[in-house]
Amino acid sequence: MSQKEKITVIGAGLAGSEAAWQIAKRGISVDLFEMRPVKMTPAHKSGHFSELVCSNSFGSDAPHSASRILKDELLALGSLTLRLAREFSVPAGASLAVDREQFSQAVTEELKKLPQVQIKNEELKEIPPKGLVIVATGPLTTSSLAQSLQNFLGGDSLYFYDAISPIVSADSLDFSKMFFGNRYDKGETADFLNIPLTQEQYESLVHDLLTGDVVLPHDFEEEKYFEGCMPIEALAARGPRTLAFGPMKPVGLVNPQTGKRGYAVIQLRAENKHKTAFNLVGFQTKLRYKEQERIFRKLPGLENAEFLRLGSMHRNTYIDSPRHLLPTLQLKRQSRIFIAGQLTGTEGYLESSAGGLIAGVNAARIFDGAKPHVLPSSTMLGSLLAAITDENRKPFQPMNVNMGILPPLSEPITRDKKLRNERYSNHSGQTLNEWLRVGSWVEPRQRGGL
Repeated sequence: MSQKEKITVIGAGLAGSEAAWQIAKRGISVDLFEMRPVKMTPAHKSGHFSELVCSNSFGSDAPHSASRILKDELLALGSLTLRLAREFSVPAGASLAVDREQFSQAVTEELKKLPQVQIKNEELKEIPPKGLVIVATGPLTTSSLAQSLQNFLGGDSLYFYDAISPIVSADSLDFSKMFFGNRYDKGETADFLNIPLTQEQYESLVHDLLTGDVVLPHDFEEEKYFEGCMPIEALAARGPRTLAFGPMKPVGLVNPQTGKRGYAVIQLRAENKHKTAFNLVGFQTKLRYKEQERIFRKLPGLENAEFLRLGSMHRNTYIDSPRHLLPTLQLKRQSRIFIAGQLTGTEGYLESSAGGLIAGVNAARIFDGAKPHVLPSSTMLGSLLAAITDENRKPFQPMNVNMGILPPLSEPITRDKKLRNERYSNHSGQTLNEWLRVGSWVEPRQRGGL
């Protein structure tokens, strides 16, 4: 069989397994490369597909949450991962958690029984030079394959460490305690939202950062940071005024409400053109999630902050998706190559599975001579793909799904979070149903010859 008569999927994690299954269920042959158990990673314990490493949770299952909206969309789109996650779920309150072993065994069995899937337990050190390829090797991509991918991307387009700052919902901020402005009035528009701090507020923050409970690295992670992405608590430990002369320097930022400059200033940057979410600039952190909420809600204007994403620092490998990736998950320079899973800059099991589904379906469509799908941006999956490929996102940081990535609704949004999320959820569901009704989505098993 020639390379043109099959699709290559590299990696049998959540994204790769989902992609291979979607392709095979559409009657197309797949070469699925998974180096485990022949060569293990520092994190995995078995050779099973879709092995869950750090947690067994697929996130919140609460009605109308961002995570639940994406789950419902994936089920509607025929996801293997979500079907099996529901089948092998375990009690976890308002979250969807699974029995790790049963879940990964079930995924492995589903793929092994498909005649279209040829499983190759070997390390693929280079991206094949021809044919459709889906790269889904995740955050622990081997150095040789990472170098091969880097050769296709060029420049400094591959990252090996996450430095993520928290994101807050604009609806939850008290703007009366903040002001828009740029340092030294640079730029045509006031792009940053600024929180001025008194000396007492600044010193209280530094104390909290230095005494807060932090997350320790995993056994397979080397705690090595670049100077440009140091955890904020590590910077604070260098001296009491380090932050005031670094990411929180107040120079050139005069509060128009008082005509004075703060002792220090925290800057928030809009995450999207709609300014529905803001990133805390320079606040990448190892603080535990509850500690972040406790400490950052002490800050002026953030007393009732809704955190759409919390900060983190950990080993990861991902590409600069806004520069190199299309919403179809194809590389701009090499459209035959798809990137799926955490390599795209999405965080979480659920998001990885979603990327694998889209990459698999679109690769199958191109194989059949059809155009790849681009989901509506008002769906949760469509908005996630649009967010990670938005060329205006600089610098690019990995992200989970959250309500802040959805475009605003036409009707006014209430400050009632429950009602607001319900409106977004209903709108997203209606949009997807209409798109499926009038579009050309082909469900698994609908292709002839299966």
